[in-house]
Amino acid sequence: AAEAAAAGYTKVGVLGTKWTMDSSLYPSALARHGLDAEVPEEDERADVDRIIFDELVNGIVRDESRGRYLTIIEHLRDRGCDAVALVCTEIPLLVTPEGSPLPTLDSPTLLARAACRLAVDNGDLPTWRGGEVR
Repeated sequence: AAEAAAAGYTKVGVLGTKWTMDSSLYPSALARHGLDAEVPEEDERADVDRIIFDELVNGIVRDESRGRYLTIIEHLRDRGCDAVALVCTEIPLLVTPEGSPLPTLDSPTLLARAACRLAVDNGDLPTWRGGEVR
């Protein structure tokens, strides 16, 4: 969310597993940075989830599935999104910054960069915003 805000995006499409797209996790995180979130339509969410679990996690990368993801991203663009968050580690196997109709926010890469910055700068750990910590 911080990277999206810093880049000047205002409405971010979210692609991930069904559970992620149906949850408030990303809309809440984006809203804390003044950004709106959008998820694909229900049938598109089903396709995104199916491709992740039936193909990508099994090392299957199909051009047909890439085309479906790009069409879904185009629909998000048509609904006002100015970037798309790829919030499942396998999605970048299909969607690259060069081939995407929208700028991509690749969560695995962004998280790795944040971890490196934290390690190098010895900065404060992120604040937990979830439930009770035990």
